[in-house]
Amino acid sequence: MQVTCLPGSAAKHRARRFAAVAAALLAACFLTASCSSPTTTATTAVTTPEGGSGSASATSTVWLCKPGLADDPCTRSLETTVVSPTGAISISRPKPARSTGFACFYVYGTVSAETSVNANLAVQNAEVNSAIAQGSPFSPVCQVYAPIYRQVTLADLVQHPDLNFGPPETVTAYDSIRSGFEDFLAHELGDRPFVVIGDSQGAAMLNLLLANIVDPNPSLRARLVVAVILGGNVEVPRGQLVGGTFKHIPACSSPGQAGCVIAFSSFPQVPPADSLFGRPGQGVSLQSNQTAKAGLQVVCVNPAALSGGTAPLDAAFPTEGKLATPWVALPGLYTATCEQADGASWLNVTKTPGSTVKGPTLTETGGADFGYHVWDMFLAQDNLVSDVAAAEVTWARGHG
Repeated sequence: MQVTCLPGSAAKHRARRFAAVAAALLAACFLTASCSSPTTTATTAVTTPEGGSGSASATSTVWLCKPGLADDPCTRSLETTVVSPTGAISISRPKPARSTGFACFYVYGTVSAETSVNANLAVQNAEVNSAIAQGSPFSPVCQVYAPIYRQVTLADLVQHPDLNFGPPETVTAYDSIRSGFEDFLAHELGDRPFVVIGDSQGAAMLNLLLANIVDPNPSLRARLVVAVILGGNVEVPRGQLVGGTFKHIPACSSPGQAGCVIAFSSFPQVPPADSLFGRPGQGVSLQSNQTAKAGLQVVCVNPAALSGGTAPLDAAFPTEGKLATPWVALPGLYTATCEQADGASWLNVTKTPGSTVKGPTLTETGGADFGYHVWDMFLAQDNLVSDVAAAEVTWARGHG
């Protein structure tokens, strides 16, 4: 994982803005982008001999989400107020899947507010909130598993803005999530097909997990239904669908396609030259800047139109108690298309012309170089869930 390195005070300023962006992820809501994150009760963790937290041994996986857990945050209520493009209001009540047919492995982004370099293995409010906001929407189409991992904390991103994959804290984070993923594969997945979902640092971890474990393994790769990797700079050779980050797993390019990656970073215009997202060799890229100059581009797959083109997004946002339901869906309020310019690739998002429906005011939290990073999942939430469901149908037909 590589995060762009800037000299001196500029780097520290940018890292602090990155921390602010990450902290704002769960504060995005229907009426305002500055309301507080959902109030939840953290799960009590068990102290381990190493001073972390988890179950009986230091090597045991601590599950944030897993079928059968009491008060699993990935199975929270998805009751939704749906506001149509004409303003008509209805209520939707999706339910978590009880079938064991498909499993989803979710890796949350940078949320830990601990003061240490790496987070411990306690299940805390930040992780619970992330699971509710990003993991639970997928529960109707798969059973969601999410391990707690020793991610690089917000505090460390502020203190070490030149974060690259290789220093001890990033190796610790990856080793931790790898342990959880290997436990998932060995003891939870069984013979089922699986989906992976991640955002920001979670996307970076998924890039590594897929590249190192899934991509080189034909039998395991054949069970990958789809990967949803947001704000993770998946890279391919220019004009190609595969290569770069993954040697065998392509970018999705048709509706219902299975065994592929849906990846994008959203912006209202071309990302600046120093953007962490949408530009090869920067942000959470697995490649070096030198490699990026050799002809790579960042993958952009429009979740509303996998084969390309412009299409309306099916956005959904937490309501933060401002409505009677915990979610509000605003289909068609925004429109998206993948664009390329000046070496960047991004999902260009605009409000649909003529729409009179009220929604959140999208802001480039952290500045133009972050774009709509905070909003990536929410802007296309129902599209992504539908994409996963369609890929599952295709996978099942091919393995029936």
